[in-house]
Amino acid sequence: MLHAVIMAGGAGTRFWPASRISRPKQLLALAGQSSMIEDTVERLRGLVPPERTLVVTNRHLVAAIRELLDGLPSEAVIGEPCKRDTAPCIGLAAILLQHQDPDATLLVMPSDHVIQDRAAFQSAVRQAVRLVDQVPGRIVTFGIRPTYPAESFGYIERDQSLADAGGLAAFEVRKFREKPSAEVARQFLAAGNFCWNSGIFVWKAATILRSLERFEPIMHARLQTIAHALGSPQFGEILEREFTAIEGKSIDFAVLERHPEVVVIEAPFDWDDVGNWQSLARLNGTDAQGNTSLGRHLGIDTQATIVRSEDDHLIVTLGMHNCIVVHTPDATLVANRDSEEAVRRIAELLKDRGWEQYL
Repeated sequence: MLHAVIMAGGAGTRFWPASRISRPKQLLALAGQSSMIEDTVERLRGLVPPERTLVVTNRHLVAAIRELLDGLPSEAVIGEPCKRDTAPCIGLAAILLQHQDPDATLLVMPSDHVIQDRAAFQSAVRQAVRLVDQVPGRIVTFGIRPTYPAESFGYIERDQSLADAGGLAAFEVRKFREKPSAEVARQFLAAGNFCWNSGIFVWKAATILRSLERFEPIMHARLQTIAHALGSPQFGEILEREFTAIEGKSIDFAVLERHPEVVVIEAPFDWDDVGNWQSLARLNGTDAQGNTSLGRHLGIDTQATIVRSEDDHLIVTLGMHNCIVVHTPDATLVANRDSEEAVRRIAELLKDRGWEQYL
């Protein structure tokens, strides 16, 4: 059966000051009226039932996410003892779901992406499941046709197309590429056989665990210790000890770049990973002056500026160009859009100054 694994442990530091430790990016409404994690679960409606949906998050977010996702069973939201990147997260989910369903197929996805066309998304997932059923050891990922030479995404280099792929274009993967420089990104775009790596995957739980055993044996051994403790009174203690001892690593490095049978489906849906405040302009559009306003904003001689406020707080901008202004009850960000990559450093600087109340 198909199970959904939603990875919801990110900190979202690029969305400070709206994103905080207790309310990170995936719990915010950045592309509509509901939070991003609620939209992710809603995207599954009619494809994967609530009882086969698993959300893996940080331990301190479990209660907040259970409250938001009250349509899921409480046991569907589990907390990692600590942050260890995506490979341990996915490995933990795989052992939990394989315990319930030895032949489980997993749809793995982040909790903080925007996908507008639910029907197209579900159609693509069903095709991916068929491809995995054809070759149970296969891994399927979804590639996004690039529209500009992005430096902030990983890329997938396509190889030959699959003859038996069904209705959507699917290709063997030649190579995964890390986030490129601007010049390399332009080369990828011109080549025409590269796509953005969406971070959404379909595979058998058994396949991912076998791959971890082959490529990351130490990680796999600790996950197996956790698996053997399932249902025992010592499970919580063993989970804490073994998971904390795992070396963090992304699933791309741990498995995808080494697995011999990886297929990429060219996604038929619009996708955005909402990586920073500039994403709001793409998602919400701009006015005649190039401004994007979420909340009450009066712009005077203001162009190409993104403004977000809360609780009917009025923001007035005068003589501003190419800026970001984000207001929250206890902190306000004013930044040049060209300097936005530095926003992620704010959390480190706040810690250095002892201002943890703003994290």
